[in-house]
Amino acid sequence: MQHASTVPVPPPRPRWWTELPLLALVYGAYSAGRLVARGDVSTAVDHGLSLLRLEKTLHINLEHPLNRLLTAHPSIGIPSDFAYASLHYLVTPAVLIWLFRRRQEVYRRARTWLMTSTLLGLIGFTLMPTCPPRLLEARYGFVDTMAQYSSYGWWGTEASAPRGMGGMTNQYAAMPSLHVGWALWCGILLWRHSKNPYIRAAGVAYPLITTFVVMGTANHYLLDAVAGAAVMGVGALLARPVMRLADRIRGLAGARFPRVAPVVESPIVSAGCKTSAGERIPGQRTTSADSTDAAAPADADASAGRPPRADTAPTGAGATGDDTPAAAR
Repeated sequence: MQHASTVPVPPPRPRWWTELPLLALVYGAYSAGRLVARGDVSTAVDHGLSLLRLEKTLHINLEHPLNRLLTAHPSIGIPSDFAYASLHYLVTPAVLIWLFRRRQEVYRRARTWLMTSTLLGLIGFTLMPTCPPRLLEARYGFVDTMAQYSSYGWWGTEASAPRGMGGMTNQYAAMPSLHVGWALWCGILLWRHSKNPYIRAAGVAYPLITTFVVMGTANHYLLDAVAGAAVMGVGALLARPVMRLADRIRGLAGARFPRVAPVVESPIVSAGCKTSAGERIPGQRTTSADSTDAAAPADADASAGRPPRADTAPTGAGATGDDTPAAAR
């Protein structure tokens, strides 16, 4: 006896008209939360100085030499400012679109990983507002390269925000560095899922360049970059549980608000019922089928030398099935 094989049902393919509002909602929540979670300025400055002291104790305060490099060489500083102000707005969506179009089998997990890590970063901004190096007093030795080279770009003296819109951003949301976190997310996915060696090399270079840029422009400490990478690691671990939770919620919502499936009429006359040879519709036999079925036993009796059976009378005028008495037939 053959057992019916269970064919796994593939997960539903994502649709752009549901993905775009979801991503916009998460990014809107991130932007609004980042703006609201300003914290006390003095507390943010204390946190920034604590990080700087810890780095000096560990001899890992790379921000000072990198910041001096960008300040002294505009050929390096200006492209770094442009990279800080724009790349995360361009590369991250580009990788998402590439996954959506070419690697849909990994898109959902990658998207969930990115969103989860972003929300974790928002928690970090709320719990630990941190003053970036560029906003510390000048005696600590940092120069705001975004302000120094502001005439070359669209930004002013308030980070990468467009001129006149600095009040719409939280300049004390430095811990963790999601610039580094998002760049690491892009790099890992490009390395793992691209077959082009140049794109894979770009996937390795992009997080390293971003880390160089955020420290050289005095927007983040090294420990901010480390925290950004750690947030992405936690987000990667939580991606599958978050997906299972979303599936459970979707299942409960589907059970509570079931969709009415349209009734599709079967194009087959029998509507799925099995028919035997000679049948057009179940239960209806044609004359040719009756003649064939009746002739088969009669031929068998004749070949065996037996008289024909009563139930296999020959067809013709006497087998018309009318009401003529048997004696007359």
